[in-house]
Amino acid sequence: MTIHTPHPRARKLDMKNDRVEMTHGAGGRAMAQLIADIFAPALSNPYLAQGNDQAAMPLPAGAAGGTLVMTTDGYVVSPLFFPGGDIGSLAVHGTINDLAMSGATPLWLSASFIVEEGFPFADLDRIARSMGAAARDAGVPVVTGDTKVVERGKADGVFITTAGVGLVPAGLALSGDLARPGDAVLLSGSIGDHGVAIMSSRENLEFETAIVSDSAALHGLVVDMVNVAGPHLKLMRDPTRGGLAATLNEIAHQSGVGITIAEEAIPVKPEVAAACELLGLEPLNVANEGKLVAVVAAGGADALLGAMKAHPLGRDAAIIGHVTDDPNRFVQMTTSFGGGRIVDWLAGEQLPRIC
Repeated sequence: MTIHTPHPRARKLDMKNDRVEMTHGAGGRAMAQLIADIFAPALSNPYLAQGNDQAAMPLPAGAAGGTLVMTTDGYVVSPLFFPGGDIGSLAVHGTINDLAMSGATPLWLSASFIVEEGFPFADLDRIARSMGAAARDAGVPVVTGDTKVVERGKADGVFITTAGVGLVPAGLALSGDLARPGDAVLLSGSIGDHGVAIMSSRENLEFETAIVSDSAALHGLVVDMVNVAGPHLKLMRDPTRGGLAATLNEIAHQSGVGITIAEEAIPVKPEVAAACELLGLEPLNVANEGKLVAVVAAGGADALLGAMKAHPLGRDAAIIGHVTDDPNRFVQMTTSFGGGRIVDWLAGEQLPRIC
């Protein structure tokens, strides 16, 4: 995102009444004004202020070893604003979490905005400021970016694409193929909050208790987990699209193992469970944006659980199951009635446009 100096005669954006036009993506004076009035102040940091098509950043002090990791993601959530967040904060949290699942310290983000012609400046400013606040709260700046404007009807308001760079400390190597029979499976908190918040907002549903998204940056929790579990920790995943069911099946297939979980051990808020029943949803398949799944050697499970519960984002953490020796790579669940069933991949998409 090149930060241009606006033309001295350029008219400042009217945030209350004006909307995005095609000229705001054409690379000229109008685009410079859009960046100067909305994105530059919202995402302000010294790296972005360099004003180039790229950003030059030093590695953190003392980072003599370790591995740089990078991730990229796209955000098309509908609606753009929902209880507990919006597309801007979601884009920051989701990208940070993808880095954190490798054990990395997230360092920098980039953001590309695809904006639809006619989109209100007020809403775009709100999204940019939310993204900037989320990045500052997490300590992970948006150092570069890009803006494009497409014709009316081509983007459903705003789409955001991000990339993130992080540093994994030397000696730490987490991977989805490292789960082994006997390992414990931990979950950092209640499932289904994000997906149900999106659906209730989309369908204008009201419940007695407000259901808000769990969208949050998890890298602080991950640091505490790595410090305690160390060599016992095998892998971490964030159960976003497809929910807990998809994540556990991914792990089982990548590691060539089975996984057995207990329904009663899986935290689900009563209001989320009730909403899922009303909407015909399965909580195991509903997306999350502020939870993680960890697989750890059995000997480190209790210490890891304690560290997770001591962190605000892990206070409802639980050991929900264990890894088994199963050539079929099945994920199985012991139900609250004492029976058992296969937890399969979701066929189709239960909740479209949730991230």
